[in-house]
Amino acid sequence: MTFQQIQKYERGSNRISASRLYDISKVLGVPVSFFFEDIGQDIIDSRKLKVSPADSVALLEEAPVPAYERDPFQKSETLELIRAYWRLQNSAVRQNALALLKSLTSRE
Repeated sequence: MTFQQIQKYERGSNRISASRLYDISKVLGVPVSFFFEDIGQDIIDSRKLKVSPADSVALLEEAPVPAYERDPFQKSETLELIRAYWRLQNSAVRQNALALLKSLTSRE
């Protein structure tokens, strides 16, 4: 799971499916009910939806990952690497760093 997906869960822009919530509970070592312990009646009442069972399935599905998140050039890790590379003051050191990365990728 990418950190971007976790951020979307934290912000509430993506819904967490039941299976994903189950996986998270197993990693954290808590029962799934742990995530619902502090829900008050006011929240329950405000969340009541009038949808058919067929529509409720669509509400629980996770949104597909946008193309820009699948593109490695759009990831923050790539941007951090580029920034770090250009912060190297000495051009010879930059060339050595580039050579090192290239040699590491050829070994895989």
